[in-house]
Amino acid sequence: MQNKGLIKFFAIIFAVACIYQLSFTFVANSYKEKAKSFAKGDLLKEQNYLDSISSTEVYMGYTYNQVTEKQINKGLDLEGGINVILQISVKDILNGLANNSKNPVFVKALAETAKNQVGNQTYFDAFFETFEKEAAATKTKLASPDIFLTKTLNEVVKIGMTNDQVKPILKQEVIKSVESAFEVLRKRIDQFGVTQPNIQMLGDTGRILVELPGAKDVDRIKKLLQGTAQLEFWETYKIDEVYQYFGAINDALKKTEISTTNIAVAEVKKTGIDSLLTDKKDTLKTQINPLFDKFQMQTQQGISVVGYAKVKDTSVINSYFKRNNIKALIPNSIANVKFAWGKSNDDKNKEAVLELYALKGNRSNEAPISGGVITNATDTYDSFGKPAVSMQMNGTGANAWEKMTGEVSKQGNAIAITLDNTVYSAPGVSKGPISGGSSEISGNFTVEETKDLANVLRAGKLPARADILQSDVVGPSLGREAIDSGIMSFIIGFSLVLLWMIFYYGKTGFYANLALLVNILFIFGVLASFGAVLTLPGIAGIVLTIGMAVDANVIIFERAKEELDSGKTTEEAVNYAFTWKGAMSSIVDANITTFITALILFFLGTGPIKGFATTLLIGILTSLFTAIFITRMLLDWSLSKGDKLAFSTSITKNWFKNLNFDFLGKRKIAYVISGLLIVASIASITIKGLNKGVDFVGGRTFQVRFEQPVVAPEVAKDLVATFGSAEAKVFGNNNQLKITTKYKVDEESAIVDEEVNVKLYESLKKYLPSTLTYKDFVVTSDTKTVGIMQSSKVSGTISKDITKNSIWAVVISLLVVFLYLMISFRKWQFGLGAVAAVAHDVIIVLGIFSFFYNVLPFNMEIDQAFIAAILTVIGYSLNDTVIVFDRVREYLNYNSTKDFDGLTNKALNTTLSRTINTSATTLVVLIAIFMFGGETIRGFVFAILVGILVGTYSSLFVATPIMRDSMSEKEKLRMAEFKKED
Repeated sequence: MQNKGLIKFFAIIFAVACIYQLSFTFVANSYKEKAKSFAKGDLLKEQNYLDSISSTEVYMGYTYNQVTEKQINKGLDLEGGINVILQISVKDILNGLANNSKNPVFVKALAETAKNQVGNQTYFDAFFETFEKEAAATKTKLASPDIFLTKTLNEVVKIGMTNDQVKPILKQEVIKSVESAFEVLRKRIDQFGVTQPNIQMLGDTGRILVELPGAKDVDRIKKLLQGTAQLEFWETYKIDEVYQYFGAINDALKKTEISTTNIAVAEVKKTGIDSLLTDKKDTLKTQINPLFDKFQMQTQQGISVVGYAKVKDTSVINSYFKRNNIKALIPNSIANVKFAWGKSNDDKNKEAVLELYALKGNRSNEAPISGGVITNATDTYDSFGKPAVSMQMNGTGANAWEKMTGEVSKQGNAIAITLDNTVYSAPGVSKGPISGGSSEISGNFTVEETKDLANVLRAGKLPARADILQSDVVGPSLGREAIDSGIMSFIIGFSLVLLWMIFYYGKTGFYANLALLVNILFIFGVLASFGAVLTLPGIAGIVLTIGMAVDANVIIFERAKEELDSGKTTEEAVNYAFTWKGAMSSIVDANITTFITALILFFLGTGPIKGFATTLLIGILTSLFTAIFITRMLLDWSLSKGDKLAFSTSITKNWFKNLNFDFLGKRKIAYVISGLLIVASIASITIKGLNKGVDFVGGRTFQVRFEQPVVAPEVAKDLVATFGSAEAKVFGNNNQLKITTKYKVDEESAIVDEEVNVKLYESLKKYLPSTLTYKDFVVTSDTKTVGIMQSSKVSGTISKDITKNSIWAVVISLLVVFLYLMISFRKWQFGLGAVAAVAHDVIIVLGIFSFFYNVLPFNMEIDQAFIAAILTVIGYSLNDTVIVFDRVREYLNYNSTKDFDGLTNKALNTTLSRTINTSATTLVVLIAIFMFGGETIRGFVFAILVGILVGTYSSLFVATPIMRDSMSEKEKLRMAEFKKED
């Protein structure tokens, strides 16, 4: 081996660098263990301990915080936390740029765009297509004065511009708004105090990925992320100014609302708000007062609250206010009135009471003072010792505040302080104008709420609504279980591979094992160096890489064994095995095809799937290096000592020798078997269908664990009664269910998400411990054993994108591999045989998942993880097929005979030992993962298991026969007789 010294030096430096990078992970974990030991189960005490050493030097001049930044990042499935994909509303941005234009073409285009948006098309592009379609009849232009020729854009949008000229300007403005939203979210998250948060923009889609490892309070985080922080200050009307309007509404509704309802006859007392809606008696009768049966008017004159209603009735009352015939009743004296509900002090209780305020609106619907004037905000306590938020305004805001407070002081009304259209406080002003720009929000706050509110006000408001398209929540206790199961599968799979290599190859197998150990060091070292995230599928990828890493050593050893049998010395056999004519061309071709599929998966996958692809990509590269260079150095070192290397043991010495099976002669039988399997698979897929997960159809899933075993069908009945449609399946043990529902999946707000959680809790309450509160049910913790362990939401919008990306991932990988093989082998028939075998494997795996998904006792959903498994199968099947094809090419190039079939059969027989060995080691590893890797990846691993079994069969009985049968007799004869000169 040339440059042996340089390679050895590089390998040592690389190993030292990896050990150095991994040392930060060991140090960080050691301090975490110290914190746990110190806290003795007290989570707050544990966190305080880590906070106390955050700026202390703990290792080689690095502080604890710096050390944690350099450790291997664990994904949410191992660490616990929340992963969210937010969609910044481009519709809101465009509407804002057009100053809420009322142009009918523009308004209709905005309304229709979401319906017309397809696949991965951005809302922005879909809007322009829709606008041009809607504007065709009237020839309306984007640069019209009542659309984008506004004050906001008057410096860049000019009259007379074409739509094509305006489009890039608007696109740039949208990008600026999304970047602004990104910065606002980043500031909010930074101040929230989550360890190692990850926030990134996803191309130009307007989507932002947020990962918060270790985060526990899901509802709180979603509010933090989605709240636009639209802080506004409005004057209020007093009850005597709006009283008659509510009477007119009630009278108008009497003519249209004729249904029956439970009427709550309210007994008004002066002892508090809660007593205003205390039910005296519930009776079923014809509705008499449609509004006042749900809404209690304020009876005390001169105050800003105009009435009260229960939380459950507010949506109906809001719908009344929106009706055109009700709007027509508004008196001129309150022509621009806006109604807003106060903040509830019990969001989970639908019987809780909310206050209603009447705000003095205006024609432009803009608040006299907005949150943009706030320069600083801090959480504090009011004069009564209750949590509050103190704010400071800039000069413009201070002047407006002084003017507003002066007017309110004279009129005797109040100032409503609203955040995202909810009234948090409505103080009166009794001592005249307030100068200086200082103000305070007080109300029904908890300490956490004031901290979060001050946080979002300091960070600023989002330029547009942020909708959660996809979210995954994993409890830390579930993450710890995943780590334990992942490590267990890793140890078992790795140990079995090591034992097999020594059993089959003896001393050379021991050297291959040393190379494998170095390979593991390199994989983890590279992961740490690049800040990659380690996930449970990532661990599966590493373990699978171990099985596949054996492949390169097996190819080398089998080739060396063949050269020994042909009469070469051990040194000559080793040297030849490491040449391009020996094993290198097969190894490179096989790994490139696998690398291509992993690369496509990396670019088109998200979350844990990207983690799987990352470790697979790294593993392929490190495996090549260790097999080609580390193994070679070990073999050369052994030969320099005079050792005899046999590349087998006394037991395995004659295995797979002198085989002469007529594979091509059996191809018709194989075609019949494969044909039947394909027909059966297609029939099952067509008739029975596939068990599509929420990734492809949209929906919400919850992994809920109970204290005692539950009966899934009984639970499902209760869930259907609540959600209308729902499924409940045993997930692992019978005290754990996977619950799926499509209830309000496309209503993207934190309020709806919280509503779903509350309904789920209420539906499952009778199966849960009586002491388990809603908060304990939802919020994750390190010690949690009952409640929601993991949840996921995929909106219909993003599920379409996932479906399209998945299809493209498979199609592109097949196309690229076909082109690569066609170029590499210089015959399109080789590419056709390989791709046909892969298509054969994919269809059969899909058929098995279709036929058995409600039979086998583990999750067999078709989701993103399944697509990752399919692409892994594609890579593995191609790897196996390429090895066979490479040997066929070699025999055709270096043998002169007319017997094409004989040479091809010989190639298949001589590579059979490699095929069986590689498949066996990989299957052993996969079986270990399947048995011990945890329930969440069992279906994923099963797909790969089936795929490898089918792929091994197809590389022998499908790929090569199709390659052979697609060639003309003339071509086969020409290839067989061709002899390449050395």
